[in-house]
Amino acid sequence: MDKNPLQMLFHWAETTPDRPYLHQPINDVWTTYSYAQVADQVRRMAAALETLDLPEGAKIGISGRNTAHWFMADMAISMAGYVSVGLYPKQAPEHITYILEHSEASAVFVGPMPDIDEFMGALPGGINTISFPYDGVPACDHSWNELTAGAEPKQDYKAPDTDPLMTLVYPSGTTGNPKGVMITFGNMMFAAKGLMEVLPPHGQERMFSYLPLAHAFERGALELASVYFGAEVFFLEDIEKLAQQLPVAAPTRFFGVPLVYTRIQAGVLKKLPQKKLDRLIRIPILRGLIRKKILQGVGLHNARMCFSGAAPLPIPVIEWFQKFLGINVLQGYGMTENSIYATCNRPNAHRTGSVGLEMPGANMRIADDGEIQYKHPAVMAGYYKAPDKTAETFTEDGYLRTGDRGRV
Repeated sequence: MDKNPLQMLFHWAETTPDRPYLHQPINDVWTTYSYAQVADQVRRMAAALETLDLPEGAKIGISGRNTAHWFMADMAISMAGYVSVGLYPKQAPEHITYILEHSEASAVFVGPMPDIDEFMGALPGGINTISFPYDGVPACDHSWNELTAGAEPKQDYKAPDTDPLMTLVYPSGTTGNPKGVMITFGNMMFAAKGLMEVLPPHGQERMFSYLPLAHAFERGALELASVYFGAEVFFLEDIEKLAQQLPVAAPTRFFGVPLVYTRIQAGVLKKLPQKKLDRLIRIPILRGLIRKKILQGVGLHNARMCFSGAAPLPIPVIEWFQKFLGINVLQGYGMTENSIYATCNRPNAHRTGSVGLEMPGANMRIADDGEIQYKHPAVMAGYYKAPDKTAETFTEDGYLRTGDRGRV
């Protein structure tokens, strides 16, 4: 893949300017941004960031729930030559403070989130704050609308080489302070190339963004993929609205963690108990009708592919989706340190209970002690400000130690 994500955005904005890209609900009213509109906002915010007198290569945090402006801020940061740092919408205050101090963030975009006052109180002193235009976001040093309205769209974008840092990802850990994983433009571009090869787009793809964008899974599989696919993205306004907004999005590719799939299963069985479902699905003339009705009810009627990651999905749940909904939930495996580029099941190569086949060029090996190891261009540049921890994470011949045991 010879284009970085920003170049792909500009490609779609030039070739299909009016194509819908981002769909943002606010109080259940949907606002749609075309590719040209998103590119214009990105260019304006990039120009505005350059006027804030930030240091060269500055780190800029992005916070809040998944929104259209999360995407746009991420791209604007790249265009201005800065490095984005994703923050979870519900994160321990001490971790917020640590991440922003450790990364030496000069600014942070503030989006809608629970416990917003707690978040604002955790910000280090002297950091520039920029508010996204959503209800419940407090007044900041600057606002998105004010900055973009007063800026001329930046035109002089020169794509960087593959080595510069694109983003810092701080995985949410259960103990201690999170480490900053350094992801470069080259990491992202290699992962995108493999994704396009193994799971290419089919027609106009639709995606639903609701898993945290601070996590490498949602960032790569959804934000990155959407701009390479020329897809449409629908955002979840609030977790309480999942059941009503997922059917509006009706994604062609759906990504979830095991908890999401078990909740979908529980929601179906609440309305249609298992014994009744068993009886109806055995009647050939009703099977297709029942499946169609259930899929439309949960919003997966357009889904050509459904993926699960982050933890093992129980085999009985996979088998339930296969038997009663006709859906093969495709499990994959990866970690932040290898840009989630490792293995995945595919529609034409699927084995229940497995995390699938190796991705193209992933260069995987199983060490003598059973550890899974990788060496490919999407493996991180290292941990930020932690050369000792970086050295510990790689073998003498340059393979990433995953700390996971596996077999082929």
